[in-house]
Amino acid sequence: MSQRLSNSDFRKPKPDKARLLAYDLISQVNQDGAYANIRLPDLLKVSQLEQRDKALATELSYGTLRMQGRYDYFIAQKIDRSIAELDPKILNLLRMGMHQIDYMRTPDHAAVSATVEVARFVAGESKASYVNAILRAITRDTNYSSAIAADSALSATERLSIEYSHPEWIVKAFYDQLKDWDKVEELLRIDNLPVAPHLVAWPGKSTVENLLETGGRELPLSSYAIESDHLPSEYPEIESRRAGVQDLGSQIVAETFYNTAKLSLDSAISWLDMCAGPGGKAALLYNLVETSRPQDIFTANEPTAHRAELVARVVPSSLITQNDGRDWAAFGATYDRILVDAPCTGLGALRRRPEARWRRTPNDLKNLVALQRQLLDSAYELLNPGGVIGYATCSPHIAETMGQILDFTHRHKDMKILSVADFVKSPTGGENPDGTLQLWSHIQHSDSMYLALLQKPL
Repeated sequence: MSQRLSNSDFRKPKPDKARLLAYDLISQVNQDGAYANIRLPDLLKVSQLEQRDKALATELSYGTLRMQGRYDYFIAQKIDRSIAELDPKILNLLRMGMHQIDYMRTPDHAAVSATVEVARFVAGESKASYVNAILRAITRDTNYSSAIAADSALSATERLSIEYSHPEWIVKAFYDQLKDWDKVEELLRIDNLPVAPHLVAWPGKSTVENLLETGGRELPLSSYAIESDHLPSEYPEIESRRAGVQDLGSQIVAETFYNTAKLSLDSAISWLDMCAGPGGKAALLYNLVETSRPQDIFTANEPTAHRAELVARVVPSSLITQNDGRDWAAFGATYDRILVDAPCTGLGALRRRPEARWRRTPNDLKNLVALQRQLLDSAYELLNPGGVIGYATCSPHIAETMGQILDFTHRHKDMKILSVADFVKSPTGGENPDGTLQLWSHIQHSDSMYLALLQKPL
């Protein structure tokens, strides 16, 4: 650990700009609470990096944030103190170096020297020397990556947690649903792979064929989805707001919920998206209603001001309300279709949100389950006889999905679960025996969305 930079290295640091940007993002996420998917585009926009370097910065930052649990295990084997005692700058730099060594397969000398150069610039010579020593100790240990399997003190859950860099409580939650450790491992693996953006062609404004003229491939489980092979900003339809960026799972949920309109072919109905921010499902629902059922009334509700502003970018502001979804009396109306796209742990979107796995805790789950229960009860009061509630979460956790619906139908025994199989565009493979839908990232290659359709009797 005593190895230090030579005197010849004490010159003005010249960090690689892509790696420096990656370090900035990692620090802003880990220390300042930034969201990687929101902050990264801003950093890239002002960076003046070439496209290749933008790709490097994206992989290095997103990958480091995803895999830092694994990297902390390796780092802990080589330091003389606990991880918690490390200076945050040093820890972020070590994690960034580890991602290049362990995942990106950057040659060891290049990964170490490039990371140390960033360290010299952001942390000073002394801390850079320490980063250099730890990373070199790791690269000299040719068997470092086998330490997890060889650690007899680890349980099977702990081993998967470290190997695939997911908190233990999330690993256990996946097993509770999948009941198969091989399937859990596959899901954990998929969560750690970069994924191309999915785009949605908004009905009446663009088509899948329009999007494919720029590039990508059609995703057949939705009528409006493609997987892009260009940056979203390179699609004219995105730039002119005739299409959006939206995961396939969210599109399936919105389209399936919209298809319940066939139960009301002979009458106009009213629609409420109760928790509409940031606006993805609301945009698809609004455009479907506007183009196919113009006699219907659509309302997007979002109580949080900044999220309501996002909704207003894709839905006319005249159709947006800002009521607390739990206060059903505040709406002053009742509805025939209510989408409760409830706030949740987001465990179904970990592959797209690299820091999310480290932000949520079991205590968050407890609070969110209580909120979801209140929103469902409010939706029940707002629902007209014969109407349908669509309850959706971007989570496969039992407490937020099957458990929530079992509780709701126990308390509201008049509510009937409709089979999603009658409303999906085509079979997804995620249809459950109880009539609900659970998508999985390792099966449908979408976010792991859940949907239950619940009808009130006439």
